[in-house]
Amino acid sequence: MAYENMPGPALDYAPCRYGRSKLLFRGPAQRLSGEFIAVLGGSETYGRYLADPYPALLQDEMGLRTVNFGCVNAGVDVFLNDETVLDACRRASAVVVQVTGAQNLSNRFYTVHPRRNDRFLRASPMMKAVFPEVDFTEFHFTGHMLVSLSQTSAARFALIRDELRRVWVQRMNLLMAQIGQPVVLLWMSERTPDDPAETVDDGRPLFVTRDMIRALRGRIAALVEDRFDGRSGVGTLDGKFCAETEASAALLMPGPAVHGRVAKRLGRVLRPPVIKR
Repeated sequence: MAYENMPGPALDYAPCRYGRSKLLFRGPAQRLSGEFIAVLGGSETYGRYLADPYPALLQDEMGLRTVNFGCVNAGVDVFLNDETVLDACRRASAVVVQVTGAQNLSNRFYTVHPRRNDRFLRASPMMKAVFPEVDFTEFHFTGHMLVSLSQTSAARFALIRDELRRVWVQRMNLLMAQIGQPVVLLWMSERTPDDPAETVDDGRPLFVTRDMIRALRGRIAALVEDRFDGRSGVGTLDGKFCAETEASAALLMPGPAVHGRVAKRLGRVLRPPVIKR
């Protein structure tokens, strides 16, 4: 798909709000009553640069309204802080939760924005004690900060990584407890949960491992895994819609083939008794 000479966003995401939520979700807006599937996740779930992300395709696959609660660069915190989303999940016929990275979570070392979880707000006294040579006023995003810290000291960075892993398991368990029903967990990544996840270069979702997912087993109805690569749209703009200024970001996202495959895999799993009728 050509993206040259685009003056602004090349795709209309029809942004919408639900209830009292302060979050903007991808539209078109859906009714939060009757039978529906709720889908929570990050940029892949939102479907950046795609006309038909997997939640829309899943709706066609299932013949059941599917509400896309995906948020760009979301961490678990964004959903835990939104009672409208939690209430919708409690009433949904089924809930899908995409595995998101551990980096965009407030923890003992740093605080992130409650709605835009990739935004770094402040370092704690503990963080400043571990990295006294670092000027944290230079950072606005968690990704930039973590790359810099990993380059400063791998040994001290491991303390941050281990804290993020601990917090991720805790918050995911809390999220699913708040949802109040077993969820279908979705893994979308260029790696598997068994591959290395020790550094910021080991692929998304950052730092999440199979052992961390196993710690959630009692709350998971099913786990759907999809590992994608360059043959699945990563590294190409084919099938993607973006402004010229967004081309580099669009190259990193999975393409339509991945979303189509994920929708079909979810469709095979989302049958009674997983889905409530």
